[in-house]
Amino acid sequence: MYVQYFLPQNRRGRLPLLMWHGGGLTGVTYETTPDGREGWLSYFIRKGWDTYISDAVERGRAGWTDTFKGDALSLPLGDPWERFRIGPPGSWNDDKAKRTTYPGAQFPIEAYAQFMKQGVPRWLTTDDQIVAAYIELVDKVCPCVVMVHSQSGTFGYRVLEARPDKVKALVAVEPTLGGDRNKVDSIKTTPILVVYGDNAKDHPRWSKIRQGGVDYAAVLRSAGGSIDVVDLPDVGIKGNSHMMMMDKNNAEIADLIQKWLLDKGLAQ
Repeated sequence: MYVQYFLPQNRRGRLPLLMWHGGGLTGVTYETTPDGREGWLSYFIRKGWDTYISDAVERGRAGWTDTFKGDALSLPLGDPWERFRIGPPGSWNDDKAKRTTYPGAQFPIEAYAQFMKQGVPRWLTTDDQIVAAYIELVDKVCPCVVMVHSQSGTFGYRVLEARPDKVKALVAVEPTLGGDRNKVDSIKTTPILVVYGDNAKDHPRWSKIRQGGVDYAAVLRSAGGSIDVVDLPDVGIKGNSHMMMMDKNNAEIADLIQKWLLDKGLAQ
């Protein structure tokens, strides 16, 4: 696994912040936006966090190929457009003029082709190796806060369950899966924040994923755990895709996460 880290001189985060990317992506997810704005990496460094960015096992800078065909499946350009809820199902068109987005979409669609250059193969057989590498990282640099996105939601929960004494908070940005409902007692002292963007409640795919996360949260709460589930539109933050760290209002969402971390006593 590839890891780079930044240690700000004026540290205000009480623990290191580890940022883990989603499926078909790399740590670049957090580094910049497709249209050249600063990403969450810069935001949280500026807020005083020791920040660690990873490319998971067989991904990007930890991989050995630069083609989308690593798993024998070619990813069409329109797949992320609809899968990541930039536009609704059926909204993609090879003709730019005929593509549509969700109303009020914040994703920088003029830079969509640039975003596609960040795509890497998503291997379907390396989950255990990825989790083992993340556990090794946690053992080396933690106690810490872990931030996950999409597919890495699974990895975040698995690592938390394996090292509940070292993962002191988990921030899950649209995780595709929650944790093991049979292991909630082991993690109930760790605060968790789960964040969803627009249209997650109604999208044919994401509505099921979100409901799974909500159901898991209910199980964890019933065991005495601390988990906050935030649907951004419900708190007045609107227009957000699955790639909310790249959306034009990404700093507003980072502010929400930073405030939660402050409220949990993890930053000053």
